[in-house]
Amino acid sequence: MGVTAAARHCLMEASLARAAYCDAAVFADEQRLATATSWVCIGRSDSVGAGPGSYRLASVAGEMVLVVRGADSVLTAFANRCMHRGTELVDSVHMASSACFANVIRCPYHFWAYGFDGSLRSSPWVDDIDPAQHALHRYGLSEWGGFVFVRLADDGPGLLDDLGPIAGRVERFPLADLVVGRSLDYEVAANWKVIAENYNECYHCGPVHPELCELVPSFRVRGGSALDWEQGIPHRPGADTYTTTGTSQRASFPGLNDAERVNHFGELIYPNLMLSLSRDHVAAFILRPTAFDRTTIECQLLFHPDEAGKHDFDPSDAVDFWHMVNLQDWSICERVQRGMASRTFTHGWYAPMEDPSLDIRRWWTAKMNA
Repeated sequence: MGVTAAARHCLMEASLARAAYCDAAVFADEQRLATATSWVCIGRSDSVGAGPGSYRLASVAGEMVLVVRGADSVLTAFANRCMHRGTELVDSVHMASSACFANVIRCPYHFWAYGFDGSLRSSPWVDDIDPAQHALHRYGLSEWGGFVFVRLADDGPGLLDDLGPIAGRVERFPLADLVVGRSLDYEVAANWKVIAENYNECYHCGPVHPELCELVPSFRVRGGSALDWEQGIPHRPGADTYTTTGTSQRASFPGLNDAERVNHFGELIYPNLMLSLSRDHVAAFILRPTAFDRTTIECQLLFHPDEAGKHDFDPSDAVDFWHMVNLQDWSICERVQRGMASRTFTHGWYAPMEDPSLDIRRWWTAKMNA
């Protein structure tokens, strides 16, 4: 007896509604309710210079955030505005997004000056104010695994609480020690949730990634329904990493267990950091939503400093492989976004092997309803 369409739908769950992917007003609400209340990854810790006064400007939920390294080497996040009249401290249009302040953070409008800890140091010809009431507005900042996270909301769980079991699952990978061997930047015409959902399932791997499935044959078995990401995904015989050949002369990260030296691992840290971990390198994807249908993606290929410091270091085997897979992913995500724009689309369906993608729906719904 055949299975009816209604019965088949019972095996699936509805995705988020069309507006979650295609509506500018919902995107604005999402920035306020979900992104601003979350720990958002802005990049690697070493993207801010090592010296006091080194800074980086980053956009978080539409807010320009100034991350500054203090005299104690600790990073602090501030609103990028003077407390006097609101002038941008760092020009977000014409100046470099990272550099170093000389001695203080000085507003260009009336020359109010702030220390690297955000304290008001001088307000020319205005003496009758309390400096403590005019310190720069501070945001939450936390570091983990060599990454910097910023939260705009004043309260909420700590970063490690948000990470939950992820930190333990990747603890043997020396994330904090790794250095960027190559960085790839992409502009993708798709909602960030489409990209995250695509990352979170391998039902698409067989149709979209033939080369990847040659390296990892289990990706095309029953739509990737039997994958055990916590134990890692094995490569084909003779392969042990994500490169054009499936092999590498680079040494494995020290301290990995037997499974981590031969399998591939992946993690999605909401809302915007995706990690793909191999024995000799890590691909880190930082998503930066710019509109309901636009996402900037920075893909950083991270390597152990002992390998990156060698005179003949060449990351192109990993870079070329990832760039190929990335372009395949971004292209199909853009086709999903264009299809969702149809007036006939109300919501999609998650097939049983796409259960991990439901996490995005649950995370997003909880944030939006909070």
